[in-house]
Amino acid sequence: MPAKSATARTVAKTITPRKSKPPASKGSVMVGGKARYHEPAPTGIDLESFRKVVISRRSVRKFTNKPIPKAVLDDCLDMAMLAPCSSGLQPWEFYVVKSADKKARLVKACMSQIAAKTAQELIVCVARTDRIDDFSKKMLREWPMPDVPMVVRRYYQLIPYAYKPGPLNSFALMKKAAFTVGGLLGPVPRGPYTASEVKLWAAKSTALACENLVLALRANGFDSCMMEGFDELRVSKLLGLESGAFPIMVVAAGERADDGVFWPQLRFDRKLFLHEV
Repeated sequence: MPAKSATARTVAKTITPRKSKPPASKGSVMVGGKARYHEPAPTGIDLESFRKVVISRRSVRKFTNKPIPKAVLDDCLDMAMLAPCSSGLQPWEFYVVKSADKKARLVKACMSQIAAKTAQELIVCVARTDRIDDFSKKMLREWPMPDVPMVVRRYYQLIPYAYKPGPLNSFALMKKAAFTVGGLLGPVPRGPYTASEVKLWAAKSTALACENLVLALRANGFDSCMMEGFDELRVSKLLGLESGAFPIMVVAAGERADDGVFWPQLRFDRKLFLHEV
């Protein structure tokens, strides 16, 4: 039997069952005389390997015909879904387009970009605003500890109302007025109130998951191109998305072709972006 490749060995080590038990290192610790959940930060992380992954991540515009093994792609998608997200509500979905017909239509909806035409995998990253109620209840049903703290229970019972704009944003306007008055006395949340603000909320968390996805692909020896240049209406129809779901980007993925990076990376002087106040 042929020896496993380095990628396959890495995948075998990193993929864990969805319902696996937490590591023995997790437990409780006494803080201020009270038992608190304790999850120690791991040590021994290879900083230079991580730096290499981040620096070598490029928007690749042309791929070879080498397929991405299913185990590798599944691993990358699992890591994508470990991204941070507001209130833990995970407002994302990933559509891996396998059908030849749908893939051809998706390439066309992506303006027939070279990255889309040559990609081994096309993954549509979708943000959702229509599952806040269900997922708030799901958080309580699947809480990862024996007991749900009362503060957590109350939070997830109330949080859906924070994201409901109401018909014609009527509820949003009421909330905005109430918080504006409250803001005269102290700090208050300034949204999301309206339907468009809730869409932005979902898109932000989904974009974080997209970054996890492309870094995971790079760590596994593959590359990607995050494409925002696509016909959102056509992509939504292609996937049968309803009103509470919308695509934020299409990720083209595969092995980098020799001429897959079109030009050197350009980043402006860090002084333009970093400020100490």
